[in-house]
Amino acid sequence: MADIVYMPQLSDTMVEGVVAGWFKKVGDKVASGEILAEIETDKATMEFESFYDGVLLYIGVGEGKAVPVNTLLAIIGEAGEDITSIVENASAPVAKEEVKVDAPPAPVAAPVAVVETIKAEPKPAVVAAVPTSNAEGRLFVSPLARKLAEERGIDISQIAGTGEGGRIVKSDIDHFKPYTPAQRIGFPQSAPGVEAYTEETVSQMRKTIARRLAESKFTAPHFYLTMDIDMDNAISTRNQLNSVGGAKVSFNDMVVKAVALSLKQHPVINSSWLGDVIRRNQHVHIGVAVAVDEGLLVPVVRFADTKGLNQIGAEVKEFAQKAKDKKLQPSDWEGNTFTISNLGMFGIQSFTAIVNTPDSCILAVGGIKAIPVVKNGQVVPGNVMNVTLSCDHRVVDGASGAAFLNTFKAYLENPVTMLLQ
Repeated sequence: MADIVYMPQLSDTMVEGVVAGWFKKVGDKVASGEILAEIETDKATMEFESFYDGVLLYIGVGEGKAVPVNTLLAIIGEAGEDITSIVENASAPVAKEEVKVDAPPAPVAAPVAVVETIKAEPKPAVVAAVPTSNAEGRLFVSPLARKLAEERGIDISQIAGTGEGGRIVKSDIDHFKPYTPAQRIGFPQSAPGVEAYTEETVSQMRKTIARRLAESKFTAPHFYLTMDIDMDNAISTRNQLNSVGGAKVSFNDMVVKAVALSLKQHPVINSSWLGDVIRRNQHVHIGVAVAVDEGLLVPVVRFADTKGLNQIGAEVKEFAQKAKDKKLQPSDWEGNTFTISNLGMFGIQSFTAIVNTPDSCILAVGGIKAIPVVKNGQVVPGNVMNVTLSCDHRVVDGASGAAFLNTFKAYLENPVTMLLQ
């Protein structure tokens, strides 16, 4: 009997997926564990393996097409098997414009990719980037990425792939920038007074970010608490730690550790709004926002209160690289109880962040700024960092948030207290 393959839910927030490319076509033999298709989720582009052995009898979703989770994706069975009734009675919605095989199948080309229309005037010139190939010069490209590159006149060898093993995938084509400001010299410009623009399809990641942030902003009553922190001792302690050698400690590592220890003392901040109940988390899992080309990912440092600065730093660096390479797995981004968003390294002095539900709070961390400060009645040079705590008022009150920030401030202004725990 034929086996039905549905669009999988590859992340906890995934509601629909895009078939970025098929690795098999109708009539091909498929073995369990073989890569069947490449699926673009709201967080990454992932290779989807077959769970069945047999022949690919039916493809229900064309390349480039977005469909809801549990939509009929494919049917695998024995050659010549009648699958008409299976398609008609499939419980999940079946996408249109499909190719159906009832008789003994012959090799059939996979469905034509759905290519986004890009309106641009003039057409950009292609410039060099880092090529993606192995030692023998072979390029690793998904079928959809190759098709889109051909449609858009892009030299595929000039693109740096972000898929597994450096493979070029659809998002690499979508976000390929063929020129930089320094290379604009001689670039043909549109005539004066002529409107020009480009359009790109919204990625699954950007759709999910938009949906979740809108839900948070317009359903959770936010309020904000801002505080300046004297970072002189933190700077001195960091310099001493890094002078010893080995892995370098960053200010972000110190922030994560200070937050984790503060949450243990203020469990109300480490809570989650779940509608009918408020969950008081006794464990501390810190989500650290990481920016990628398509949006924002929040990998989680688990049990951060029990880890040292070097271990925290190593995990965050590993997560950042995996996010860039689109290799994060659901286990990497699920389960946070509190979130930190740090834009200090980008020169941002202060900002407010939207609560990453179901967390009740998120901490926005700005950069360290050298300014005159008053100490012991004297104006002296100082280093100050601005932080803003965004709170969900359904869970956290102002006094609770203020108490947490004061504990956090005490840890950063006296870092030796963190090292003793």
